[in-house]
Formats: sequence, C-alpha cells, structure tokens
Amino acid sequence: MASPRFRQVVLDAADARRSAEFYRALLGLDYLPGTEPRAGIDDPDFIVLVDVDGRRVLAFQTVPAFARSTWPSMDVPQQLHLDFAARDLAEMPEHHDRVLELGGTLVEDRIDDPDDPLRVYADLDGHPFCIFVAEQ
Repeated sequence: MASPRFRQVVLDAADARRSAEFYRALLGLDYLPGTEPRAGIDDPDFIVLVDVDGRRVLAFQTVPAFARSTWPSMDVPQQLHLDFAARDLAEMPEHHDRVLELGGTLVEDRIDDPDDPLRVYADLDGHPFCIFVAEQ
C-alpha cells in the first residue's frame, strides 16, 4: 500500500505575503511560480515557497481572525514550531542578526548551553522557531 507523500508545512498568518517574505529572505527560498509578488495583482491568500530544486517547503495562508502565538505563555499556544540548523557555533551570530533584521524576535537564548546551544525566535506572526547547532 502506498503512503501519502509529504508536500509542505502550511502556516496560518495575518498576512501571507509578509510571512512568506520573512522566511524567503531568512532561508534563501524562492516563490513557487504564480505566487511571487506581481505589480498590479493582489496577493493570493495562499503563498508557497520552494527550495533551489523547486520542492515545496513552506506555505502561508492568510487567516482573517489570526491570533498571534503568545508562547511561552499558553494564552495562545504555539501549536507547532520549526527547527533550523546552523553548521557550527560560529554561524549563530550571523543567523541571529539576520532574524532580528527581518523583524523576528528572540524568545529564549540558550546559546551558552554546552550540550545543546540554541536560540528560540518568534516570526512576525509569533510562530516560534529554533536555530541550533547540528550536522547538516
């Protein structure tokens, strides 16, 4: 029996274009043809980002009543989080600066943890994501 194939992770967002642009810039992704910004055409409510091989990676859908995650407070739980890896500890400051430059916020800093150095951030809609040191 065949199993379904993984397609992509979809994140709800207050503004799909704004969220897609944050992750596009942070991760070096590109827009799926037909979802890139186009002058004079309204943004779609569903935007897909692809990797260099054209594989779908992340998608964003605009949700009119979107509630920003308040994690670590549980008023509005995180519901999911994304993990990203740096090649080594020396790369971490560059990623940190880039996240903040793009409008993300630092939620938890465990960069000095000798066993598992990482930082937890929130994207523009409050979705938490981690950047930690790990083999690629």
